[in-house]
Amino acid sequence: MNDRIDELLELIEVEPDALREAEFVQAQAILETLVGKTVAAAEIEDTRIVITTTEGNRYFFYGFLGESSEPRA
Repeated sequence: MNDRIDELLELIEVEPDALREAEFVQAQAILETLVGKTVAAAEIEDTRIVITTTEGNRYFFYGFLGESSEPRA
């Protein structure tokens, strides 16, 4: 039982830099698929950015939001 708990704990330990890099690569790949398409809407939510194309497809980007010392307009 303790071995299983240790395995699960290892799974939830994530290196922030590795996660940021993986998210950047994922975002870059998604953005490359959007070349030539028209963006109908872009929303900034609490934990993600959502891009909607005129075709109705929605793309989600995580890991780019953070705290800022400047107030949002």
